[in-house]
Amino acid sequence: MPNSTMPTDPTAPPHPSPELLQRVDHLVYATPDVDATVAAIARLTGVRATDGGPHPGRGTRNALLALDTAPGAAAYLEIVGPDPGQPPPERARWFGIDALRAPRLAAWAATAPDLEWAAAGARAAGVPLGAVRDGSRRRPDGTLLTWRFTDPDAVAADGIVPFLIDWGESPHPSRGAARGLSLLGLRAEHPEPRGTRERLARLGLALPVDGGAAPALVATLHTPRGEVTLR
Repeated sequence: MPNSTMPTDPTAPPHPSPELLQRVDHLVYATPDVDATVAAIARLTGVRATDGGPHPGRGTRNALLALDTAPGAAAYLEIVGPDPGQPPPERARWFGIDALRAPRLAAWAATAPDLEWAAAGARAAGVPLGAVRDGSRRRPDGTLLTWRFTDPDAVAADGIVPFLIDWGESPHPSRGAARGLSLLGLRAEHPEPRGTRERLARLGLALPVDGGAAPALVATLHTPRGEVTLR
């Protein structure tokens, strides 16, 4: 089942800032079983994710749900997990997928149209996000998607600090994803909230971070079946 609740924290901001919404590219909902999680999210929200396709050589595949965020912005929720159609990869799958017992909101990606400049700026600000890489996958309809991104293995603040991504001239994945969901809130919890907020601020990201026993991302969605919180 999805790691989900109805929103209960009265102190959490009801909406992320417009500036933050403009920077959200996608939320990564990692799972040990993509099909089971797609079905569970569909029951929870009333919207069934669109098959996204495999990540060749990474041993994963995904399914996508478009997220309405801010005017002119494009964002989505990525349900990602092992791909039984691929052999086990030589390296561990991203986002701790190999060790998961249940789905969790494991990471998020922020837009960075000038990726090299943004990655260098983050490094100079003391938030190294790893090397810039190239990625690609082919949608089930045959469309090739390509992107550049900072290394998701270079985890900062336990995944609360995002990796950066630039889709260049490629179609954005949200365009072909099932619609019906809106992102109302995005926040985080961390045992060291002050230091985590400082890292985010160095990247120009005003993500609210509260204290918590364990690191967690918390997303509040408006869905056809009411508000739902994933974490």
